[in-house]
Amino acid sequence: MAIHGTDDTLRSDRTPEFAQRTETGGWRLSWLPEYTLTREQAWAGMELDELVSDLAAVHDRLAHAEISARADLLGIIWQQALIKLAKRIDARGHGDDPAAGESFHDPPAPLSRLRPARPIDEHRAPQANYG
Repeated sequence: MAIHGTDDTLRSDRTPEFAQRTETGGWRLSWLPEYTLTREQAWAGMELDELVSDLAAVHDRLAHAEISARADLLGIIWQQALIKLAKRIDARGHGDDPAAGESFHDPPAPLSRLRPARPIDEHRAPQANYG
């Protein structure tokens, strides 16, 4: 696990995510572009991404604590970080624009209207269809 930093960028040798310094001197993570961060927070975000990408650490409680600590530095919960990173992986896998952060797991826009309920026959038990 190694993060390589310059004055303007942070890159990982393990993941395609990166952090970049903005014109105003703040930092933005590619997977969390809605936040302006300090360099320390951007570094923590890169470390979090690398920790999440380590498949050997899936059941490692210490790695989970490190992920949670890095997410705290970013001001988000670790579950939110996992979802954001998973959506980025999903978008890249489907050839979508990863900057959009959309996923086939997101609901379609606009949502379709619900079908009207069928009248229930009082003499029959309601049926449930599973699938």
